[in-house]
Amino acid sequence: MKHSKWMVLIALLTINACKKDEVRQIDASYNPEILASNFTNSTTITNQYFPIDLGKKYIYEGQTADGYERIETQRITKSKTILGIACVVVNDKAWVDGKLVEDTEDWYAQDNAGNVWYMGEYSTDFNPNGSVKDHDGSWEAGVDCAKPGINMLAEPKVGISYRQEYYFNNAEDEAEVVETGLTVTIPFGTFTNCVKIKEWTDLEPDQIGYKVYAPGIGMITDNNEVKLIEIQQ
Repeated sequence: MKHSKWMVLIALLTINACKKDEVRQIDASYNPEILASNFTNSTTITNQYFPIDLGKKYIYEGQTADGYERIETQRITKSKTILGIACVVVNDKAWVDGKLVEDTEDWYAQDNAGNVWYMGEYSTDFNPNGSVKDHDGSWEAGVDCAKPGINMLAEPKVGISYRQEYYFNNAEDEAEVVETGLTVTIPFGTFTNCVKIKEWTDLEPDQIGYKVYAPGIGMITDNNEVKLIEIQQ
């Protein structure tokens, strides 16, 4: 879908118009150039470590500090345009001890180089009784100074670090490629040529996580706790 150039320009100007916070300062050095011309086939995700195919549901389970967690993630037929770029929509649902705790729509787009960009999310958190708690963590690139980040590099190499998202004081996840060429075995199978990604955020400096991605599959483990158990076609 084509969009007029002035809409993209306004979005870029909005990103650049952020002001500094009096306590923590906005990272003014982070200003990714997002041009629709660099996303000519943005909804066709060919990145081998983050394939997003319609009709596939990925199911993860595992024991965490919060309880027994189940995650279901699936690309849905909806689409969303952000900064003049067509994005795919992925629905993520999470349960802890059988209770739904989060239902999120994530928005992704692949650039012409093969990097998959994270363009935002709309997240709904639930109370134990099933009522809506809040929408904390929701953000959209170009809105209220939020900026997109890279969810998966086209060519992950050890030592490369990057922002995955940047909505000041709300969503500031960062990542670094720490290992490549891994062979990982989980109950679902054995996977070769995997990459391991370290993740952290300045909003919770004591929290560090690690995810492993397999080619042709995507994420297979999260902190070696939640693991892929099934792919439904």
